[in-house]
Amino acid sequence: MGDEKAFLNWSSGKDAAMALHAVQNGKKSQIDLLLTTISARYQRVSMHGLRRSLLEAQAVALGIPLTVIELPEHPSMEAYGLVMREQLSVLKKEGFTISYFGDIFLEDLRTYRENMLHPMGFKVVFPLWKKDTRQLLLDMINMGLKAIVVSVNAQVLDKSFCGRIVDTSFLEDLPATVDPCGENGEFHTFCFDSPLFQWPVAFRKGDIVYKTYPAPKTEQASNPEYGFWYCDLELEP
Repeated sequence: MGDEKAFLNWSSGKDAAMALHAVQNGKKSQIDLLLTTISARYQRVSMHGLRRSLLEAQAVALGIPLTVIELPEHPSMEAYGLVMREQLSVLKKEGFTISYFGDIFLEDLRTYRENMLHPMGFKVVFPLWKKDTRQLLLDMINMGLKAIVVSVNAQVLDKSFCGRIVDTSFLEDLPATVDPCGENGEFHTFCFDSPLFQWPVAFRKGDIVYKTYPAPKTEQASNPEYGFWYCDLELEP
């Protein structure tokens, strides 16, 4: 695999950072590109609410090129798939053959990714797949990977978790019903330092705001909206 070009689907959070470590430390492959989707309207990372400037600062600190895909607000699965396939076709022409993801145990998401990428000739790799999420988070903390919570699903966690640094006390404070890595979407993070960073990304915390979004149609009868807390981060000048 050494001569093949690989890209990592980069969320800007801890799981993507852990996947990057797993790949780079394995010495079997090298990540040549980070690929991230953002909201075209807000210029923020989808679901994380992270400003594009911080995303770009991450890539510079890692020394890895970044490609940003701009998505419309609340795209349908069809619209998302169309945009992604267009970008994947470009990457294929540029010689990329391997795609890495930081997913851990969501079978339906893995199947969706494989069904999109395999027909286009990409090998799809999940370096964190089926790992114990509590141990994974402890490993992340112990290796010096640093992250802050930027988004919290208000249905499962309260406002106090938003804006917290991910450390052992954070892990111990999580309710037993919440996955330690937030794999079910309970929370999202911004990774601002790790052994692979040339320097930490300097930021300052802004306001914590509450936003609502339409719930999935299957759940709207009992709950028409989902609420999320967001901690706004700004790049230090």
